[in-house]
Amino acid sequence: MNRILTPLLQLGFCLMLTAALSAQADDKKNDPTGTWTWSMPGRDGQTRQATLKLKLDGDKLTGTMAGRNNSETAIEDAKIKGEDISFKVTRELPNGNKFSTKYAGKLSGDTIKGKAEFERNGEAQSRDWEAKRETAKK
Repeated sequence: MNRILTPLLQLGFCLMLTAALSAQADDKKNDPTGTWTWSMPGRDGQTRQATLKLKLDGDKLTGTMAGRNNSETAIEDAKIKGEDISFKVTRELPNGNKFSTKYAGKLSGDTIKGKAEFERNGEAQSRDWEAKRETAKK
């Protein structure tokens, strides 16, 4: 009986170790830490540049987004699970009103592709977005 049980226990241990190492490698592969940039069309026909700075510390995702006038706004409700990433940005307009945009996307290497959802004039709207991670300059 021991001749059968011992190899089975060893095999089980090896499989669990392999699964744990694979999960850890996947987590590192999907680390969104860095500076991300993309362009999007504005209402006035001009192209607007956005910069997103993300930092993953354990399970906690934080960051800021800079848009018009390069003013940085902290992201809220940031989450990453596997390749899925989401966060919200709330900006205060000059008239005191607040404007929120929800971003959701898929992280693949140095690219995030997704949708931005917001409300304008009482209507829900969305736009596709694609961000590229800036590489370190040599």
